[in-house]
Amino acid sequence: MEKIRVLIAKPGLDGHDRGALVISQALRDAGMEVIYTGLRQSPKQIVKAAIQEDVDAIGLSSLSGAHNVLFPQVLKLLREEQAEDIIVFGGGVIPLEDAQNLEKQGIKKIFTPGTSTKTISAYIEQAILEARGQGDPLLAGPKGIDHVGIAVYSIEEALPFYLNHLHLEVEKIVEVPSQKVKVAFLPLGNFKFELLEPLTNGSPIARFLEKKGEGIHHIALSVSSLQDRLNQLKREGVQLIDETPKEGAGGYPIAFLHPKNAKGVLLELCETIDEAEKGDE
Repeated sequence: MEKIRVLIAKPGLDGHDRGALVISQALRDAGMEVIYTGLRQSPKQIVKAAIQEDVDAIGLSSLSGAHNVLFPQVLKLLREEQAEDIIVFGGGVIPLEDAQNLEKQGIKKIFTPGTSTKTISAYIEQAILEARGQGDPLLAGPKGIDHVGIAVYSIEEALPFYLNHLHLEVEKIVEVPSQKVKVAFLPLGNFKFELLEPLTNGSPIARFLEKKGEGIHHIALSVSSLQDRLNQLKREGVQLIDETPKEGAGGYPIAFLHPKNAKGVLLELCETIDEAEKGDE
């Protein structure tokens, strides 16, 4: 694989470059070639250097508060030089609202304070590979919510509320011995409720009920390329419960992320085939 080349720059009058130096070293440690242009570079100097060095990406670091002016100028100059294939990412003390606006304007990603260097290097590597047309688009968000899992002591006792008051229908009820759970599927629009009843006292759902009682157990997100996505999340430093997919109650591959990642929320990723994809087969 052709080596990834990244230019790190400090635009404007910002005189602090500790963060830029840390990121530069992290990218080098990840196997990338890094060119650091130093302090107080103009957007024109940055773009000129990026083109001369034939880089894949430009990383802009700003602590001066001028990001809303300087970052778009770099994008504008890249367009004028017909070098839009160079990815631009940024970081520094940048408010969330500004970060979102900059990303809408074309900055690939703004990394806010506290983002680990492991996450940054993994993201940049994947973004450049995708820009080269190599590999699946793992940086795209989930397709949507596939289902919400709800832990109950008894599906039979829980169902009347959903059937008689919410007027939902049961699609099917299945037992999954490998996960020691009985599951009732209740479709609702583009997602479904899954009522989860433990089959044994030592099952994960039984332990959840003992600790927290009945209620939402997990939220499942529909994704593509599940194994590749798990590998990417691991590179980014995300804690996984499942490093390889397993078969879920719906018959498709699933994997769980540790709830510590999402402040106590257990997230499941599931690789499903939607109706549009079925029609293309």
